[in-house]
Amino acid sequence: MRIATTLPASDIERAKDWYGRVLQLEPVETTEDGSYWFELDGTRFLVYSSQFAGTNQATAAGIEVDDVETAVADLRSRGAIFEEYDFGEDFRTVDGILTTPAGTKLAWMKDSEGNILGVSTS
Repeated sequence: MRIATTLPASDIERAKDWYGRVLQLEPVETTEDGSYWFELDGTRFLVYSSQFAGTNQATAAGIEVDDVETAVADLRSRGAIFEEYDFGEDFRTVDGILTTPAGTKLAWMKDSEGNILGVSTS
């Protein structure tokens, strides 16, 4: 059994461009209905056309990296915009990065369609 993430896009070509430019991914497969499968380190995810893109207010998918600060800087250089959150003292981002009381670093960005993607260490 496997699980795959599916991410909605109101403009499928804009989403394809964003994933190519920001995450440097090219589709590994195009479906008959024009959806795109991408793959990142062996994990596949589908970007499909939907009128409900960007309506989820929670993290839709996570990207695991070795170093959050380095990844955030790299992704920013390619156009990613990181979210700022302030839900109290223990959950506040500074320059797009949350540092938990235990020292774990996390960040969140939105893709071109408003889907929230988390960035964390593996």
